[in-house]
Amino acid sequence: MIRKLAHLCLHTDNLDRLVAFYRDALGLSVKFRFCAADGSVFGAYIACGDTTFVEFFDRAGASKQWGDGSAPAAVEVGNRYGHFCLEVTGLADLHETLIARGINIGPISTGMDGSFQAWLADPDGNRIELMEYTHASAQIAPGDEGRLHARS
Repeated sequence: MIRKLAHLCLHTDNLDRLVAFYRDALGLSVKFRFCAADGSVFGAYIACGDTTFVEFFDRAGASKQWGDGSAPAAVEVGNRYGHFCLEVTGLADLHETLIARGINIGPISTGMDGSFQAWLADPDGNRIELMEYTHASAQIAPGDEGRLHARS
């Protein structure tokens, strides 16, 4: 069952500037940052209240981390949308339901943040992430500005 919008993902060529704007200018807090196996920071989660977030990825860093085409080849002003995420419960059941409806959806996996996720696209090709929080999800873990490290 879909509960709500969990996060919106935006790509940038200047992660520090973008995080500083949302943190310092708008007064939002950094929940956690994504770190590559070499320790470099390539993303950040900005808390927007409850369990709703804006997720930022450095375009080059995300491309280096995943190399799967999920980051745009170039970012232009106003065209930095990466995907939107719907928080769900019962992801396994929903996954089966969507497959039964003929929806092309990827496998369920566990993200760097400790949440279960599955990916699909709408008819226009817009990427959609379905995410189910777990006891290990960084989004709901106590504390501020933790760092998530990639497995080497």
